[in-house]
Amino acid sequence: GPEAPRMTIEELLPLIGNPEVAVIDVRVGDEWAKSPEKIRGAMREDPEKYNQWAPKYPKEKTLVFY
Repeated sequence: GPEAPRMTIEELLPLIGNPEVAVIDVRVGDEWAKSPEKIRGAMREDPEKYNQWAPKYPKEKTLVFY
């Protein structure tokens, strides 16, 4: 399938806090728990349960996954 566009940290930084952008942390288990790096304001979601949480994000928003 088609690949999602990627962005650098430098491209993401000005978007943090923008109400039109949702940053979603989809790391699982120890990958998330042991990481000292987390983006402030990011929502943590289980990638395997995307059908449960995806509808709460408006289609007009830009979603950034990491």
